[in-house]
Amino acid sequence: MKKKNNRKKTIQKKESTSFPIDKGITTENRIEQKNQSSFVQNSNVNNLESEEEILKRKLKEYGGKKSYISSVFQDNSSTSNANLSNQNNLVMQQKTAAPLNSPQKIMQLPPLPKKLNNIEITENALKTSEIVSNKNTPEIKIDPNKNQIVSPLKTNLKNQEETKIKQLHEELSNELFSKIHPVLKKDQKILDSYDIIVDRAKIKVEIIKDPFGTVYNIYLPKISPATMALLDEIRNELISVTTISMQELTDASAFNVIKDRFMNDARNILREKLPNINQYIEDFLVGILMQEMLGLGSIEFLLNDQSLEEIVIPSAKENIRVYSKKFGWLVTNIRIEKEEEIINYSNIIARRVGRQITVLSPLLDAHLVTGDRVNAVLYPIGTKGNTITVRKFSRDPFTIVDFINSKTCDADVASLIWLAIEYEMNILISGGTGSGKTSFLNACMHFIPPNQRIISIEDTRELMLPEFLYWAPLVTRTPNPEGKGEVSMLDLLVNSLRMRPDRIILGEMRRQQEAMVLFEAMHTGHSVYATVHADTAAETISRLVNPPLSVPPNLLKAVNLNVVMFRDRRRGIRRILQIAEFEAGKDEARANILYRWVPDEDRLKLHGESSRFFEDIGRHTGLADSELKKDLAEKKRILLWMVKHNIRKLQDFGKILNYYYKNKEFLMNGINREDVRGILGG
Repeated sequence: MKKKNNRKKTIQKKESTSFPIDKGITTENRIEQKNQSSFVQNSNVNNLESEEEILKRKLKEYGGKKSYISSVFQDNSSTSNANLSNQNNLVMQQKTAAPLNSPQKIMQLPPLPKKLNNIEITENALKTSEIVSNKNTPEIKIDPNKNQIVSPLKTNLKNQEETKIKQLHEELSNELFSKIHPVLKKDQKILDSYDIIVDRAKIKVEIIKDPFGTVYNIYLPKISPATMALLDEIRNELISVTTISMQELTDASAFNVIKDRFMNDARNILREKLPNINQYIEDFLVGILMQEMLGLGSIEFLLNDQSLEEIVIPSAKENIRVYSKKFGWLVTNIRIEKEEEIINYSNIIARRVGRQITVLSPLLDAHLVTGDRVNAVLYPIGTKGNTITVRKFSRDPFTIVDFINSKTCDADVASLIWLAIEYEMNILISGGTGSGKTSFLNACMHFIPPNQRIISIEDTRELMLPEFLYWAPLVTRTPNPEGKGEVSMLDLLVNSLRMRPDRIILGEMRRQQEAMVLFEAMHTGHSVYATVHADTAAETISRLVNPPLSVPPNLLKAVNLNVVMFRDRRRGIRRILQIAEFEAGKDEARANILYRWVPDEDRLKLHGESSRFFEDIGRHTGLADSELKKDLAEKKRILLWMVKHNIRKLQDFGKILNYYYKNKEFLMNGINREDVRGILGG
């Protein structure tokens, strides 16, 4: 008999595993020593109570909303039974309390006894038992082979436990995502409402109009101090296990890789600390970490709002302002509380571009990894305080389909511009500030054939072309604090002529040297596209021939088309005001208007006949007028088909154009069959 018992004890020793209660509490202890002492003292008092008294007191204390799990043992020693009951009560208080709010969550509790009456306490035993009074105790059996307590309520308790975990996460979700959403007054109206997702963290935006103006409200979740303590701990661990080089921070592709690595590491650490955390809360907490460590905090949500063009942090005394594409300038409900925080953001941006911003050098002009342009001005140069202005780089650029849909232009004008670009005509786009010159230039460049090399030159990276194009984007560089390292637009323009370009895109002409090099490139056979500030075609000529550009009038004949953009600020619309060609002589030049916008009808109308545009194309291509008209009709049909099916995404639009130049028969057959999926794939 002894041998048999010894054999059973050996089996028990191999198969049983004690419950690691102390390992489940890994959050850094940030609770004051006073609270810890008080909690431990209360637990010692409970040891003097009977099990039934404990149950009644707890149920009364928690309003019967919480249930507790414990093992029920038949023991001759009342003291041991009471101690076990108390330990299990402490365990279940931890399990059922809100993980990020409750002080008990970050307490280090003493481990449970591994044996009681020669029976090992296993994890499974704790999971399959419950607190009950002695009167209601069900029959308990012990499996001699596995040495586990078996309860007839096992299935029900499992379901209860799952329900309890679900309720726990609902409570935590409500805690994290409870939004301070003011009740709308009678004179307030929601103009727009949408969600913004950054690094999988989601928040809500509402545009609210009242008698005093229109407000941009962004609803950020409230995070408790305990949750912030947890995030601080995770942040410290990430810093200790992950390294980043300056090259990774400044290179867009490398930055995305390091960001993905950070997010994976953050998720792993968070899951270790909160094993049962749901996906929604996990995404938000990890997203917040990424924004604080690798971004600009809550400003990242504004940077990822595709409806915004400008973001301005005026000072710590004023709320952030944004410029909406639809509603214009709006005041937000976000404010940077301290001037030091604005300076910190400026320093972060400066370091990532290898520059400094200090009291001695209080101005900064730089670019974020995303391409957004940032200008910072420190106090006292900015008399109100430290200021940051962000000019957003479009993540989803406009295509010509967007401009047709918004009535900025029509299919006739778009097909004419397409014809000019395909056959290497030079185009100059003019307009006032904010009229949409650069956006329209970017949309027109999608018409360039894929077998030609494109060199773009900009102060700020704003152009975004389809992947199929052979494109080399160049940007200027400002000098360092010592005045060295500047790369001007003229430097890039002169250098681009040595790069065997077929097409040259210049962001904006500002100085005479740039203009002269650009017009010289036109005359040497390069196709050139540029922008200039002017409100009409006649003003464009005046701007070109007079200082500071001072281009000789006879050189203007190199410009085949002039597109003039217009912004109606009262109605908040952008339109093509004029399409013109330049007729240049030796001493003067004038504009011949081909199309003009009629405000009353809000549409473009044919205004005059071309004197040289089609003649120039015919001379370069050998195409007759009838062939050019047929070509225009075909292009118009393709554009209207894309408008009909709302094919406006950059890469989808680029795919259509790529088929047009490389496999037109396939494209036209697909259009005839209305086979959108067959053309775009998927």
